[in-house]
Amino acid sequence: RMVDENVNGFDPYRKKVNDTQLKQPTDKRMFVLAAALKSGYSVEKLYELTKIDPWFLNKFQNIIKNINLLEKLGGSLTDELLICSKKLGFSDKQIAQFVGSTELAVRKHRQEIGVVPSIKQIDTVAGEWPASTNYLYMTYSGNENDIEPSNSDYTMVIGSGVYRIGSSVEFDWCAVGCLREL
Repeated sequence: RMVDENVNGFDPYRKKVNDTQLKQPTDKRMFVLAAALKSGYSVEKLYELTKIDPWFLNKFQNIIKNINLLEKLGGSLTDELLICSKKLGFSDKQIAQFVGSTELAVRKHRQEIGVVPSIKQIDTVAGEWPASTNYLYMTYSGNENDIEPSNSDYTMVIGSGVYRIGSSVEFDWCAVGCLREL
């Protein structure tokens, strides 16, 4: 997903295919790349134009292939495709956009089939000694939680320490977005 709240992920409909724009690195080139993949450009041709490593181009192509499947199935979203989409990082909102549904309907479907993210812990000391702080993330690719979620009703928003507001756009966006939502 992205830092810009007006953009709904790797969207192939935001820009038109343009070889000149593919050659020039800009903040909008990713959308031209998405459009090119959607229109059938090969990874090889895109490598020639962009010099982006084919490993990454193949990952982007997987996203576009998934979008094509979602659009093809439309309102008949299967459990398997929903799970695959979540593992690829699609939000419920993105899935809804491509199947012609609503974010709430997709979320309800996901919850009904028990598709929820797992909590994973990042080992910040590479196993040299027990970590005293938790760096956690959530993923739909996990099978179990590294740390069990609490059943308590509380919220904590951390915006200080090493990753305080101002040090990193990703952490700024997460903290500010969370506070706005609360």
